[in-house]
Amino acid sequence: MEMSLGDRLRTARLRSGLSQRALAKKAGIGNATVSLIEGDRINPSVSALKRILDAIDMPLSDFFAIGSTATEQTVFRADELTEIGRGGISFRKIGNDLTRRALQVMYETYQPGADTGKIMLSHSGEEAGFVISGKVEITIGSTVHVLGAGDAYYFKSTEPHRFRNTTATAAVVVSVCTPPTF
Repeated sequence: MEMSLGDRLRTARLRSGLSQRALAKKAGIGNATVSLIEGDRINPSVSALKRILDAIDMPLSDFFAIGSTATEQTVFRADELTEIGRGGISFRKIGNDLTRRALQVMYETYQPGADTGKIMLSHSGEEAGFVISGKVEITIGSTVHVLGAGDAYYFKSTEPHRFRNTTATAAVVVSVCTPPTF
């Protein structure tokens, strides 16, 4: 049975030896927020979840692998991709447990209005991708870029960044991150 997001957060927090209050303080959020997420009563944005996981030094890829078993699978059917997205964003990554891997590849779908969050993302490594269809607005540092089908990006993931779909149609991106820290 698939673990809920709240159960995963509780497991990750307990593994790190933190109370809800300590995690909230370390992440710079309210204690009630951690409690509501763990109770599956609110669903955080990708950037908010990333901020919480940064406080316990855990990449999103490791977070969504909690409760699964590692395999050395080499071929992945569409229904075997691991969903790690939230709120209008689908991040379907190849492989579930990337702890022994050097690369993370994702098939991303941004619904109209979808946004990774007002808090910009930042993590170690490098990130690159191609826009397959639609348009996506990418903010890297203080520079905003609007990319369409066939356009690509490549940047150091330590640069604060944000992805948004400001159009009325879905956008599809195939991205890669190394190491798999997102």
